[in-house]
Amino acid sequence: MTRVGIAAYGITPFTKNDQNIESVLLGSVKNLFDNNAKINRDDVDAVLVSTNDNSKYLAPILSEMTGIQPKIAHSIENLCNSGTNTIVSAYSYIASGLAEMVLISGAERYDSPGQILTWDNSRGEFKHPIFWASIFTKSYKQKFSISDEQLALVSVKNHKQAQKNPNALPMGTCTIQDVVNSKKLTDDLRLLDCSRPCTGSASILLASEKIAKKNIDMPIWITGIGQKTTSAGFTKNDSFSSMESTKLAGQAALKMASYNTKDIDVTEIHDAFSVCEPMALESLGFSDMGKGMRVIKEAHETNNFKINPRGGLIGSGHPLGATGIAQTIEITQQLQSKAGSRQVDDAKVGLIHNMSAAATSSTVLVLEK
Repeated sequence: MTRVGIAAYGITPFTKNDQNIESVLLGSVKNLFDNNAKINRDDVDAVLVSTNDNSKYLAPILSEMTGIQPKIAHSIENLCNSGTNTIVSAYSYIASGLAEMVLISGAERYDSPGQILTWDNSRGEFKHPIFWASIFTKSYKQKFSISDEQLALVSVKNHKQAQKNPNALPMGTCTIQDVVNSKKLTDDLRLLDCSRPCTGSASILLASEKIAKKNIDMPIWITGIGQKTTSAGFTKNDSFSSMESTKLAGQAALKMASYNTKDIDVTEIHDAFSVCEPMALESLGFSDMGKGMRVIKEAHETNNFKINPRGGLIGSGHPLGATGIAQTIEITQQLQSKAGSRQVDDAKVGLIHNMSAAATSSTVLVLEK
């Protein structure tokens, strides 16, 4: 099978700006091409757009705005998991021989329609994600005897690490007491336990091995892919204290890449809410069940950025369609030793975890030098 590599990337700072979605998309694509001048736009075979604002003809519009006439152009929507779903689709086009180079661009506005799950009638009136997050939090705390103060460390760590990320939505640092005393949204969830919706864009260029080596000195290879959808409504979850789709996607990705979790040097975890980080680490096998906070505490206390080095979704902001792509860019930069002051020492293999709607679907990618 053709090896697929990351040939280039571009990203814009995450903000609360009120821009139209076309302009947001264009920003990171312009950044990509401005920083990779020798890439010929005529070589781009496909343009894929990741967004929940999918009521427009965005992939062809973006193609025209950037001077590309691709064979394939379309959008992909899968809530918060849209970005990595789009990367997997691009990978498939290249691996199958239908394309040699694919431009992927993900973007969202701060008022994305994906923030309210209007389609899930099983939620009754509780259609905002904070309600499934609250159920997860209550269940996880009760099952593993985790306190609010312990869980607050996720937000403290990720806000700290976001200060090293120039593209993060500016939010500043916080303490455990800041998190615990922040605005109460439900019985188990405070404002600082949550990632923030924002406006942002991230783009990535995937290419076959031949094209990647031609266009970049240090391509990063996608060597593992795992995807799993267990349901749509979160009431079908087997457990509210673990993530089955994440477990299965992680196992598939690591098997494809011929690695296990001990081989992973740096990871991006989909921390939409504080509880998601330890739950995901446990479901992926980085920790025994109920012990994820120990791994997080050790990383925080030793100032090791191996978990969510850019600040995660909580520290960086969460523009839904761009998140999975931004996570992939971070791991690419880490493996290229281009992550600046948040660089993890000697990072050779990285993992990305991106999920949707109470982990009813998950994508896991493994990247390596």
